[in-house]
Amino acid sequence: MPQKRDFISLLDWSSEELLNNLEFASELKQKTLEGRCPKELEGRSYGMIFHKDSLRTRVSCEVAIFQLGGHVLTMSEKEFQMGKRESVKDVAKVLSRYLDGILIRTFSHEVVLELSEHADVPVCNLLTDFNHPCQLMADALTIREKFGRLENTSVCYLGDCNNVTNSWLNLATRLPLDLRISTSPETMPPAHLVDQVRDAGLSQLNIYHEAAEAVRDAEVLYTDVWASMGEKEKLKEREQMLFGFQINQKLLELTNPNSLVMHCLPANRDREITAEVMDGSRSIVYDQAENRLHAQKAILAQLERWRN
Repeated sequence: MPQKRDFISLLDWSSEELLNNLEFASELKQKTLEGRCPKELEGRSYGMIFHKDSLRTRVSCEVAIFQLGGHVLTMSEKEFQMGKRESVKDVAKVLSRYLDGILIRTFSHEVVLELSEHADVPVCNLLTDFNHPCQLMADALTIREKFGRLENTSVCYLGDCNNVTNSWLNLATRLPLDLRISTSPETMPPAHLVDQVRDAGLSQLNIYHEAAEAVRDAEVLYTDVWASMGEKEKLKEREQMLFGFQINQKLLELTNPNSLVMHCLPANRDREITAEVMDGSRSIVYDQAENRLHAQKAILAQLERWRN
């Protein structure tokens, strides 16, 4: 009897599974562009739970499920107040009787883990305060398209260490990367995730407190907002800590002349990245956003295949 698999973290899947899924995403993207996206989810129904506002995640997931032939129901926190009006366990058990998969974008990573524990259908993590694995699959797909490879790409992440940074560290535990993290001493990534990368021994990992040193010869410069959703009261403090890590034209000139710039969006233009760079010829920000659609199609289709 097949057992359900989840996608809560990149560490839930092996290196081979991640690479195969990226290849699958490329195939699905090409077939979609040719107007022949396979109906991998035909006759299936999915529920999406949103506790955070969303543009790319909601639209890309709804379109992905539609293009794969499935049906999607989107639910907000107001509708059943999971963990308050109804326990996480009860929600998981009930939705498992109605749905073929549960997708959730929320604050607490522990809630997603609990939902996964009690659900009888696959659970896909669309974002928590701890990590953002779907974003990283889209990023990895974009890097493969632009450089023809993912392994050993030199990626320099600049700014606040957050759920996206954590997922980059997870990816470096599974696949070989030259990963540089450039941040202030006050905004360092979790030590246990850094240790996991170093213990795995697959990737080079270096942490810098000077942006100019970190970006030297990097192929990808990556940033995110300095205060994530739910942390806006920390913005003034973060600005003081991180003003030296802005991606601007001056910093871009210090790196590889063929380097590309990524941002997972939404962006605060002229804060963590200048408008000039974001709209410039080396920005692939909107390619990343587009690839959320195709990466998530591959993830959901693979979870469905494993059930059968």
